[in-house]
Amino acid sequence: MVDPPAGCDDPLMKQTSFASLEYAGKKRKTRRERFLGEMERVVPWKALLALIEPHYPKSGRVGRPPIGVERMLRMYFLQQWYSLSDEGLEDALYDSQAMRDFVGIDLAREQVPDATTLLKFRRLLEQYQLTKAIFEKVNEHLGERGLLMREGTLVDATIIAAPSSTKNQDGERDPEMHQAKKGQQYYFGMKAHIGADADSGLVHSVHVTSANESDVANTHALLHGQERRVHADSGYTGVAKRDEIVTAQAEGRIRTDVSWLIAAKRGAMVSMANGAHKRLAVLVERKKAQIRARVEHPFHIVKNLFGHKKVSYRGLAKNGARMFTLFALANLVIAKRPLLRLAGVSAS
Repeated sequence: MVDPPAGCDDPLMKQTSFASLEYAGKKRKTRRERFLGEMERVVPWKALLALIEPHYPKSGRVGRPPIGVERMLRMYFLQQWYSLSDEGLEDALYDSQAMRDFVGIDLAREQVPDATTLLKFRRLLEQYQLTKAIFEKVNEHLGERGLLMREGTLVDATIIAAPSSTKNQDGERDPEMHQAKKGQQYYFGMKAHIGADADSGLVHSVHVTSANESDVANTHALLHGQERRVHADSGYTGVAKRDEIVTAQAEGRIRTDVSWLIAAKRGAMVSMANGAHKRLAVLVERKKAQIRARVEHPFHIVKNLFGHKKVSYRGLAKNGARMFTLFALANLVIAKRPLLRLAGVSAS
């Protein structure tokens, strides 16, 4: 026997076969095993399970008993970390011992839950807006450990591509996705806007729109109201005069003494005459850019490490729900080292 995952109450997850024991005894750990072992320790499992259990179907006298909520949550997180479809995750669990150990599946006694079961679990999360609750609970967990500050906010947005082909059942592109031009290239999809802590880079706000909506028009949805400083690139020029910001300040939802640290437009910098004034302006812009660069880390984790460069579903609602989960998990990756230190475990 080996120890079950932390907080596990599922009796099927408390014993492993000889094959699993033999696998666990091998000398070298893969990167996947190390990563899943770290996530095992940093995810606040009990708090997240408490959010979902009131909405999860209970065992009845008729029909097949539901699979444990913890097992389904672990499967759902695996799907986000490795950007897998429902069927792809089912196959991956059959292929990967590390994934099966993380979920608590022993093929000697049971089968992997099928793709339809995961689909129903994901729809349950969407129906009760539990992905947003997961995001908020993770941030509450990080805040209690002093990792989420409130003094400054970084705002930015990234485009998530959507299929532009019309070769589908409806014969048309997703009507909730739109085309936008960035530089000299056109993109079709949605836009993920985030507000991140200026000190730690942890994401505290998530907002999704179609790709053609401007960044500056959605700034008010990314501020928690306690920040004294807001950092943004030149695409947010004039944000302080926006009607949404002025109204929010008048209603007390945003501080009136906020410092808006917006990057100067490139043309304005180029047109400045050479001299001491320009050199000082360049130094100021460089310092602002160094602080602002932290907002790119969550995007890197979601798009490059988790592989979420394209939307997986039709419509903003489903993809927006997934964004909350992705950025919650990205926050745990960003805060992994301090969380492991607090748990008395060294990060690999």
